[in-house]
Amino acid sequence: MTVKDLCKILSATEVNIADYDRKITSGYAGDLLSFVMGKAPQDSAWFTVMTNINVCAVATLADCGCVVICENSQPMDGVKEKAKQQGINMILTDKDIFTAIKMVVNEGQI
Repeated sequence: MTVKDLCKILSATEVNIADYDRKITSGYAGDLLSFVMGKAPQDSAWFTVMTNINVCAVATLADCGCVVICENSQPMDGVKEKAKQQGINMILTDKDIFTAIKMVVNEGQI
């Protein structure tokens, strides 16, 4: 699956897309940033409701393929700009985390 596929499945809104063709090989759900840093697999879609600037740092450290901000949570000031600077794929969905993951899994993509 690619970031483009993920956007389509979730009918997502783009916050920042650095690479539509980046491969997504797994997923991770979590809001405790220290867990995400240590446990999110490289190239994963990270499903979260966190919207502060630290999301960009964690996504970069974990080398996430895409940050999926769920439940229509909106990025705080500066997050979009930081995602652009750091080349982070970041999208928004109105789905809750469970539903968003279920939709992706049901597509058989990851």
